[in-house]
Amino acid sequence: MWPWTKKVKAATRTAMKFVRAKFDSAQTSPDNMKHWANADFLSANAAANPAVRNTLRNRARYEVANNSYGRGIVLTLANDVIGTGPRLQMLLDDGENDGLNGLIEREFSAWAKIVDLPGKLRTMRMSRAQDGEAFGMLFSNGALQHPVKLDTKLIEAEQVTTPLSNLPTTGFVDGIVFDALGNPKEYHVLDYHPGDYLSMAPLDYHVVPAASIIHWFRKDRPGQSRGLPDILPAIPLFAQLRRYTLAVIAAAETAADFAAVLFTDSPANGESQSLEPMDVVQLEKRMATVLPDGWRLGQIEAHQPSTTYDMFKREILNEIARCLNMPYNIAACNSSGYNYASGRLDHQTYYKSIRVEQAQCETVVLDRIFDAWMAEAVKVYPELAGIEAWPHQWFWDGHEHVDPAKEANAQSTRLSSNTTTLASEYAKQGKDWETELRQRAKEVALMKELGLTPTQAQPVPAAPTGNQPAADEQNKDENNDEEQQSQAA
Repeated sequence: MWPWTKKVKAATRTAMKFVRAKFDSAQTSPDNMKHWANADFLSANAAANPAVRNTLRNRARYEVANNSYGRGIVLTLANDVIGTGPRLQMLLDDGENDGLNGLIEREFSAWAKIVDLPGKLRTMRMSRAQDGEAFGMLFSNGALQHPVKLDTKLIEAEQVTTPLSNLPTTGFVDGIVFDALGNPKEYHVLDYHPGDYLSMAPLDYHVVPAASIIHWFRKDRPGQSRGLPDILPAIPLFAQLRRYTLAVIAAAETAADFAAVLFTDSPANGESQSLEPMDVVQLEKRMATVLPDGWRLGQIEAHQPSTTYDMFKREILNEIARCLNMPYNIAACNSSGYNYASGRLDHQTYYKSIRVEQAQCETVVLDRIFDAWMAEAVKVYPELAGIEAWPHQWFWDGHEHVDPAKEANAQSTRLSSNTTTLASEYAKQGKDWETELRQRAKEVALMKELGLTPTQAQPVPAAPTGNQPAADEQNKDENNDEEQQSQAA
């Protein structure tokens, strides 16, 4: 037998052996059995079935409606993502299309103001945070005071469902019918909200084509078709925060309810004077009295709230805001424990998350609305006919820098070194560079006409306040902290 034959047989026997690899996280023990009891292998749609989503929506809405921090976090998130609303910039080529960019931008801006598009987008973002998803239906509104009659109607998640008596057979997920490729084909929308007092016939619904429905939600799993609340992991934490606050108040009230307590160190039937247990004595103001023989006076003190309340609230708010990529000082609206460096570092992750949210809003919501608007605008404005593509981009509100002077110097350095462009720098502030340059050209021309220098045309600075030296010292300390942290890094 050849030597290589023996090697092949040995390799075959080795390959047939089973490999028994173990992972600690896959082991079930008496210690972790209860912790992992609810873990399952359900699909995304089965795990987020209508009953589960209904329970989560109700609890999330309850906390947002009754928890001040919950309401503030959701409002802040919607204001930061949407702001005053997106602004459209058309990118049609110059030449024969010259002037069409301005026409489309002006008319779309006027239409968006009439239909309150920014307000509806903020409502959709709030609904996505607490309900898990937001629906909008595109329709023609003849009463709209604009040549383009397109309008958007917001729909609550409960209304997108199919009554059990009319369920489709295939490709159906709770009010959404999909085609063979997994694309939404139609939506079933109830005529009334199931919880509305006008809902006399809750089984009545109408079928809306997918082209007329905007469905905005975050898909956490590949097969997920309906959304879950963004604050889903924080719902129990909101409840714990409110319970702990009530417990602290109850402890303080309990201590305050007892003005004084008589107690003695003498044994039962000892030398102290006999008193009735749990007897109540009314005290008068500014009086002097004598206690019974063998008894002393004491008060109940509430030590528990004063030492742990602040720490508990800070940690649980930090954990609540983490699922939204929101730093603690924004969630709590309190930056007392921050300096310049730490505040800027925490905001970087949050602002990156905001940019991701805005990009998804552009793709899922704004582009769909703009395409429908252009389809109607072509019928109203003849000069738009014949153009097949509508290249465009969206501008959002810029974020204010914590140190404008440093940001201005950094911006000047980037421009002088050709590592950025005016379009990019203006876009960070939510501005259109062409509009800003035209406005600047008008200002420079007017200054030359009036014989003013740029220095003379600058606004008069406000008079310094009495706290200005203290503020300068604080900024100096914060800059020193930043330099020390940079050196340490």
